Amino acid sequence: MKFIFSAFVCACLSVVCFAQSKTPVPTPQQLKWHNQEYYLFAHFGPNTFTDKEWGHGDEPEDIFNPTQLDCRQWARIAKQAGATGIIITAKHHDGFCLWPSKYSKHTVRESKWKNGKGDVLKELSQACKEFGLNFGVYISPWDRNHPDYGTEKYNDVFVNMMKELFTNYGPITELWWDGANGEGPNGKKQVYDWKRFKEVVRKLSPNTVVFSDVGPDIRWVGNEKGIAGTTNWNTLNIQGFTPGLGAPSTDTLNTGNKYGTHWIPAECDVSIRPGWFYHAEEDNKVKSPEELFQLYLKSVGRGATLLLNVPPDRRGLFHENDSAALVGFKKLREQAFKTNLAVTAKGYFIPHNGRRVATALNDANYRSSEQVFVPHLNSMGLEFSKPEKMNCIVLSENLLNGQACAEFKISLLNSNGELLKEITGTTIGRRRMLSFETVENVSSVLLVIVDQKRTTAIAEIEVYNIDAKLIEK
Repeated sequence: MKFIFSAFVCACLSVVCFAQSKTPVPTPQQLKWHNQEYYLFAHFGPNTFTDKEWGHGDEPEDIFNPTQLDCRQWARIAKQAGATGIIITAKHHDGFCLWPSKYSKHTVRESKWKNGKGDVLKELSQACKEFGLNFGVYISPWDRNHPDYGTEKYNDVFVNMMKELFTNYGPITELWWDGANGEGPNGKKQVYDWKRFKEVVRKLSPNTVVFSDVGPDIRWVGNEKGIAGTTNWNTLNIQGFTPGLGAPSTDTLNTGNKYGTHWIPAECDVSIRPGWFYHAEEDNKVKSPEELFQLYLKSVGRGATLLLNVPPDRRGLFHENDSAALVGFKKLREQAFKTNLAVTAKGYFIPHNGRRVATALNDANYRSSEQVFVPHLNSMGLEFSKPEKMNCIVLSENLLNGQACAEFKISLLNSNGELLKEITGTTIGRRRMLSFETVENVSSVLLVIVDQKRTTAIAEIEVYNIDAKLIEK
């Protein structure tokens, strides 16, 4: 009987090893991006001064004239809010460039701002360096102003603009490609040379991660609400798809593909206001710290990242209401996750033939882990020296070898081993935050991997008792 069981285990391990060889894994650049968790978007340009969301490209350059532009204020507030970087809309669909590009006549150089001597990208890139923030750039390939749009010449223009960005304002942590594709001033649509665009970025800045609907490094989550799927695979099938109109369905983008061919994790973009650009009438419609915390649970808490848009106003500053909400959001996160109850617990692992200590489960080291080779037969958990009260559990996979867990079960037990609550879920990924109604007198937390597509490596099990008002709704 022992021989049969051993043969079964060996067969399972052989299948797992074969699956591992076929499993996409993150690049070092993608792993670094995963760890950024939450950063800011800054939609800024002529739309700020016209109250439009999508400009037409015929707006006079002089309309762009911020009176008190201070990118250091943006960076300072981002840092105070606990954000890890800022991505700026260097060129939106209207074609207006926030830097004095040599390849356009619709830029800050032609505006009244600083008598045409200004450069928003230069000021923001310097501010990000000063405050230790990542600097990212959004550049829309659609251009409703450029006369060459809709011709092969425009692909050269777009490539040259990207070269300016990387040469003059780097390092650029993330490049954001909007896949929008409409008519230019000549009534034509552009055939974007995505293959060439990617090759240029890889050559100029190999450490930059690139976002679009389908990557190549990061994907859109399928909505602009900032919410990832409760099932969220970091892998995606991209064959036959291109950014923009040729992307997978929003449902697929929201969940990813379990057996996706490429590692392309989800980024959740959402605005702190109803609109993406600043509108004075929305000053009292800024999301509250509590609303932002809910978005955090539904984005970062589901293994994605949160890209939160905070649009500078016509002064060129983050508005006071937005700033207050950001700082309040950070305070809620600090309070909620200040005390990890798992730190004082004893980690354990139960393979098929016994039980042993497992310090990797609560050592705050996300590179150490416990591996589950056979679902159901292996379990792990935490034992507390005294009964605890809890309402939030955070699970983390070690992503170095990819994402594996497809279904899990958590049991909260009292000192007699009686079940107090059971929690089920599907994917884990970098982080899976599970909040629930408060349970008291918990003596142990048991985690069982029910289904997996390869060996699951659990890096951490964290336990918290957060403010009950913050539980995911």
